[in-house]
Amino acid sequence: MKLLLKHAAILAGEGPDFQCLEDAYLGIDGDTIDYIGQTPPETPYDREKDLTNRLLLPGLVNCHGHTPMVLLRGIGSGLPLQEWLFEKMMPVEDRLTAGDIQAGNALALLEMIASGTTSYSDMYFEPRTAVENALAAGIKANLCRPVQCFDAGEAYAQNRRAQESLQFFRDCHGLGEGRIRVDFSIHAEYTCFPQIVEGYSADCKALGGRMHLHLSETEKEQRECLEKYGKTPAQWFRDLGTFDSPAYAAHCVAVTEGDLEILLEKGVSVVHNPTSNMKLGSGFAPVQRMLDLGLNVALGTDGAASNNNLNLMEELHLAAVIHNGYHRDPTLLKPAQLLAMATRNGARLQGREDTGSLETGKKADIIALDLDRPHLYPNLDTMALAVYAAQGSDVVMTMVDGRILYENGEFLTLDKDRILHGARAAVKRLYG
Repeated sequence: MKLLLKHAAILAGEGPDFQCLEDAYLGIDGDTIDYIGQTPPETPYDREKDLTNRLLLPGLVNCHGHTPMVLLRGIGSGLPLQEWLFEKMMPVEDRLTAGDIQAGNALALLEMIASGTTSYSDMYFEPRTAVENALAAGIKANLCRPVQCFDAGEAYAQNRRAQESLQFFRDCHGLGEGRIRVDFSIHAEYTCFPQIVEGYSADCKALGGRMHLHLSETEKEQRECLEKYGKTPAQWFRDLGTFDSPAYAAHCVAVTEGDLEILLEKGVSVVHNPTSNMKLGSGFAPVQRMLDLGLNVALGTDGAASNNNLNLMEELHLAAVIHNGYHRDPTLLKPAQLLAMATRNGARLQGREDTGSLETGKKADIIALDLDRPHLYPNLDTMALAVYAAQGSDVVMTMVDGRILYENGEFLTLDKDRILHGARAAVKRLYG
């Protein structure tokens, strides 16, 4: 089916920049954008949709999270990372069943889709439940089964998590006409040992995989790695072959200039998680320096237990202001750079070169904002409006591959009531 979206404002892709088109038209043929312009297309469309007073943006890409942790939302607030993780998170996570995890992921999908996320990267166990949910929802997802090891003597072949990850890749990579991508994942340096990381990294490279990991989230992590190995986490992963595959590293708060040079040399993308880093007191990632060097920087919410929501519009706004304040320089991080971080940079990180911007030939992953909201008027600078003023609640349409998943408060592919019932049952079981 061919669909024409008409009379909308459109932030269209023009190379590394965006161009705002007023009262414009966007045509979709099946799952692909086939027309963008300010005059009506000459060829007819099967259906037309009037989007007057709507702003079309590329779908948002949430590049780092742990979606089932919506069930842990609010636990451990006010604690530093290590205490929060080992004393509060892990004891509850040990009690999660596959059903709980599926219920949490489904709840997270409602939250993300309603606030404009069209593709997300997730790091969690029991990931096959997330595959089922994503296929039903129609969203795009880069999923992984993270590898950890707490026994220094364990051989790589004995690591159950690694073997589960490899089988998951073989079984599920490319499902849903490519909407499901399976990535490899090492949780972090401090939750693994060299022999596991080296063997798993070699398998990732041999299978053509993509690696997702936490890197230098805190100064404590950086310092303790230097004490153990005489290397920073970035040096440690590089030397074990982890960065010999396409990789993306979440946080990167406590990185050195040498670490950034390693990431640049190896083509590692960085996921900036401003809310999580602020909430846990981890610090400020050197995002401007990363961009100046030419690193690919994207955005992520992290899990809802350290955020406490999955609203990428909020991450976009926070990333736009915190670095200006920290560096006392209002000229940093231009709105176009920030919107790219939330869209095309994220798509590139995920290995999805066919999406991330509104251009002919790209997949129709599109969101619409309601410009009739009081806080979005007047629209004197559309780019600034999208970055500094827009909220996740302003999203009135979320489309993936030309299919509308959410419109005007209604979920078209997911049963909201059933999902909320399942989430309530999981919470009751976990907490009584």
